[in-house]
Amino acid sequence: MEIVEPGRPGWRAMTPIERGTAWDRFDETFDFRASVNPEGWPAIDEPTPSVTFDLSVSNGPRLLTAFAALNAEALRCFVWALPDIDELLVLDWQHTAWWFDPRLDDAPAQWDDVQRAQPTVFPDGDYFAFLSPDMTEGTFGHPWEQTLCVMGDRLIDTLGKSLALWLPVVRVNGESTEGRRR
Repeated sequence: MEIVEPGRPGWRAMTPIERGTAWDRFDETFDFRASVNPEGWPAIDEPTPSVTFDLSVSNGPRLLTAFAALNAEALRCFVWALPDIDELLVLDWQHTAWWFDPRLDDAPAQWDDVQRAQPTVFPDGDYFAFLSPDMTEGTFGHPWEQTLCVMGDRLIDTLGKSLALWLPVVRVNGESTEGRRR
């Protein structure tokens, strides 16, 4: 596997054609709608099964630990829950798209990792999607709504269950819940 950035094994940049194809499939599958306005949220048609979590409770002094914990837990779940998937599609809106082998990434992203060129599961300023090649399992992070959608039974049973221990649930299968705190 090609190493794109020093010290970050497991990441391989998509070609421009691969990126365009992946985004076209993502748009078609999820009807992606970028918007900073609440009237336009959520930014995707959240699939069944999915669970969407409120990340806004992680602001202030909790933000750094939430960022590190969520990224590390997502990496663990990608490796343990999706052993049959060699590479995930990683989409970073308006930036490089990636092929990502989570089994080779030995350094979960930290907030102060200024050399980080790759996206994180925790949306830190842009839309980030980590998806199986068939786009049935993965995550979608919305930076302005401050949410993370976890998709697919295997990730809901692992990542979803661990996040539910400390983050409120906003939606299940795209339907609103009472768990949103502002």
